Amino acid sequence: MVADPKIPAWRRNFQISFPLDISYIPIGLASGILLHAAGFNFFNTLLLSILVFSGGAQFLIASMLTINSPLLTVVLMLFFLELRYALLGSSLSKYLHGQSTLFTFLFAVSMNDENYAVNYLKFSTDKKFTPRYALQIEHWSLFFWAMSNVVGSLLGTAIHIDLTVVHFALTALFLFMIVMQVKNFLKIFIALLAAGLAIFFLVITKSTLGLVCSTLLASFVGFLIDNYLRRRRIKTHHKSRLIKMFKNPAGTPKED
Repeated sequence: MVADPKIPAWRRNFQISFPLDISYIPIGLASGILLHAAGFNFFNTLLLSILVFSGGAQFLIASMLTINSPLLTVVLMLFFLELRYALLGSSLSKYLHGQSTLFTFLFAVSMNDENYAVNYLKFSTDKKFTPRYALQIEHWSLFFWAMSNVVGSLLGTAIHIDLTVVHFALTALFLFMIVMQVKNFLKIFIALLAAGLAIFFLVITKSTLGLVCSTLLASFVGFLIDNYLRRRRIKTHHKSRLIKMFKNPAGTPKED
């Protein structure tokens, strides 16, 4: 579909991001309510929404602070949870050549999973789509997310939330993320391994730092297995039964 030149660019970008913006409202309201239950006031909720801009991270913060987790554990968990943005950002970097350092910084801090998907699709299908248009889409989604969090925080002052529910919010979030990532046997195996290691390290360390240890170790084991299978596939030029078990049904990208 050819864009109408009479429509201002900001309005076209708003129309592109609008379905995404609307989807943020219920999740943002829930996030704001949980953050209020965790002790965040109106201003802190707004600041967190702008600086973090991640539903998963904000639910994680609310849940872990509610159970009095150490600040170091919260920071480490956030680091590993958000580490995926390094990969997402690198896949968009080829479209941002020639941009200033300030522009790249603003683009990076306002990117999340959903607006990344929208921008990547536009970059790959629309030759007239520019980095500044992509930044506008990110800022529209950030605006709706932050406002939804703020409204949720205000609702939290009038609605009593049983903190027991907050304890299970993070569990439900990560179960959903695991289900969405299950595409091959390797990910199922690593998820089960991480669960077993988490129980072991929690008993040993008697703190939530055990979650960080189990995450690191399970991720390293997954990397070793995946690297071994890739090298074996390249050397043998055929797929053994072991490789087929761990194969991604959706396929894997071709390596250079």
